[in-house]
Amino acid sequence: MADHYKIIVVEDDRDFRESMVEYLSLAGIDVTGVSSALEFYNSMTRQPYQIAVLDIGLPDQNGLVLAEFIRKNTDTRIVMLTAQASLDSKISAYRSGADIYLVKPIDFAELVATIQSLLGRINADAELEGQEQRQPVERQPARANEPVGWSLLRQECCLLAPQGRKVSLTSKEFDLLEKLAASASEVVERQALLQALAYENDELGNKALDALIHRLRRKKDELEIRIPLKTIHGVGYSFAEPIVIV
Repeated sequence: MADHYKIIVVEDDRDFRESMVEYLSLAGIDVTGVSSALEFYNSMTRQPYQIAVLDIGLPDQNGLVLAEFIRKNTDTRIVMLTAQASLDSKISAYRSGADIYLVKPIDFAELVATIQSLLGRINADAELEGQEQRQPVERQPARANEPVGWSLLRQECCLLAPQGRKVSLTSKEFDLLEKLAASASEVVERQALLQALAYENDELGNKALDALIHRLRRKKDELEIRIPLKTIHGVGYSFAEPIVIV
């Protein structure tokens, strides 16, 4: 899985960094280790990385600043490493853009499993994006008195397609679509969706969100048209066509 993906580890403790890089390499992961924010920025200009493993306490810049840079400028997923286990530290890390938060001392086997899980998400997103590109939505001309655009019906807890076909939704599916519909085609970040759905920003919460998106995409068989959920890699999702909440 990891052969064509590149991982960067930013850790100023030389022994710990080298041990981590060695373990990840033995696990078949293409990994680069750097000791400072400056080296990190230099490496990022030379090649993209799919995952960054960041220590918060770096000598030249806080790892949270690096996480914010990554989230705003790249699709790179982020694993934060820190000796701080407080709730405030975790919240700060997630707000900065972290996907996963691990507290030192860490078991390298857990780190490998974490990276493999993130790579699995990247693979899944890429496959879904490829399917969307290969299978464009065919829009039929609207007939007289036929609804135009999508509608989210609160009272019936269902989605109304442009051709008038309805599909029932679970409460979580409705909540997700309501959050996207309220943003009028703008991107809604994963963290905002997790919060709206009362999911924890951890591996289980992210997997639950991914599963929810997957179920909505599969409803194309029932609707005979694909729900236009658009994936913005490393950021979140948007509803790519006009939709109203009724």
